[in-house]
Amino acid sequence: MLKHRVIPSLLLRNGGLVKTLKFADPKYVGDPINAIRIFNEKEVDELILLDITASVRGTRPDVRLISEIAGECFMPLCYGGGIQSIDDIGEIFASGVEKVCLNTRAAEDPPLIRRAADKFGSQSIVVSIDVVRTRQGHLRVVARSGTAVVSDDPEDYAKKMEDMGAGELFLNSVNRDGTEQGFDLPVIRQVAAAVTIPVIACGGAGSLADFAAAVEAGASAVAAGSLFVFHGKHRAVLIHYPRRQELEAVLR
Repeated sequence: MLKHRVIPSLLLRNGGLVKTLKFADPKYVGDPINAIRIFNEKEVDELILLDITASVRGTRPDVRLISEIAGECFMPLCYGGGIQSIDDIGEIFASGVEKVCLNTRAAEDPPLIRRAADKFGSQSIVVSIDVVRTRQGHLRVVARSGTAVVSDDPEDYAKKMEDMGAGELFLNSVNRDGTEQGFDLPVIRQVAAAVTIPVIACGGAGSLADFAAAVEAGASAVAAGSLFVFHGKHRAVLIHYPRRQELEAVLR
């Protein structure tokens, strides 16, 4: 077992897997069940599955699809998207998912995090923090797939989510999403230093060296999308995952 988890982050849109670039221009990359089966064979640490349209459209989680995916998944699975209530969270856990990830609802109703942590345990409640860096260099926390600003202080927001009972933070850089140009390390340092709970860094990974840099900046785990679904300079779709020896060489 690696000291730091390396997690594929998969995006759902209309039942299919897509990959975005800076939270826009979703490109279809395949069927979620097929991808799950490949990651099973690769013995990945964990999977994060996010429905990127549910909250924007105001639709509830597709529990049937989630249950089907969870039934194929041999590793811990975290699901996010469209979650509105404790009942939604309960249904998702009942479908076989180990963790839920809250973004929009966490911003709109922070006490929901406390209620969920009290009922299901904080270790199963992840809060997603999407951060935008403006052209002027200012940081903004956004929700609803990047369309709504909810805070201008990522550190304070992260501490608030921890205080509400989140057991983990999924920290995603909108500007780096899909670029494979490396993580936003200053944001990782700021947020990781502000909280005591684990921080999963996401957004921009283009190499295993980027994972090591994120861990050095304070991340407890690292996540990526493009790095695990595209291959080569032409970005051909190919679901893959590094060999354990390769990860051990950089994540000591």
